[in-house]
Amino acid sequence: MTQPELIPLLAVGLATLAAAATDLRRFKVYNALTAPTFVLGLVASTWFGGWEGLTSGVLGAGFGFAVLLAFYAMGGVGAGDVKLLAAIGAWLGPYLTYQVFVASAFAAGIYALGLVAMKGGLLAIAAEFVAIRHLVLDPGSTARVGGGIAAEVARPDRRKRLVPFAAMTCVGFFATLAWWHGEIDAVWPPYDRAGVASVAHQGFDNEIGGVR
Repeated sequence: MTQPELIPLLAVGLATLAAAATDLRRFKVYNALTAPTFVLGLVASTWFGGWEGLTSGVLGAGFGFAVLLAFYAMGGVGAGDVKLLAAIGAWLGPYLTYQVFVASAFAAGIYALGLVAMKGGLLAIAAEFVAIRHLVLDPGSTARVGGGIAAEVARPDRRKRLVPFAAMTCVGFFATLAWWHGEIDAVWPPYDRAGVASVAHQGFDNEIGGVR
């Protein structure tokens, strides 16, 4: 991997760290961060990869937006979280964005279980799973009760109730880099290199099969 190819990874790392800082402090991810990150991601992808890079950036941004849209509709994440993952996708392309999402969701799940356990122990965790199941099966009945994320952020006990998903996205990004460590060349960059798409798809198939 050349030094210029490290620029997108460095940019995403800085963006997720900045988002994590504001999310942990105020439970908010600002448009002043996500909008320039999104635009610069598409520009950089095009600069480094040409039309193939632009296609990768658009697909990555689309995946990042779409995968969190349902969670946003259910009140599980904020609009800033959706925009952040879309902006990350503009830099990383769809495959690594998918991996960042999986790692972020896993980190968020652990964080959420920790919050629930602190509030009420194992019974509270069981009750939370029942509530989540009901929300997934019938989202219209309980989605955005009491104003959703905005109302929860305004509560004085919000740190005991909310998962800072942008911070979990930061964890997910660095966890993804750690997962690949010395093998990052197999999936990065996602453009302007012969065979990289087939390698990425092969990696995805291997993960599904339990082999990496």
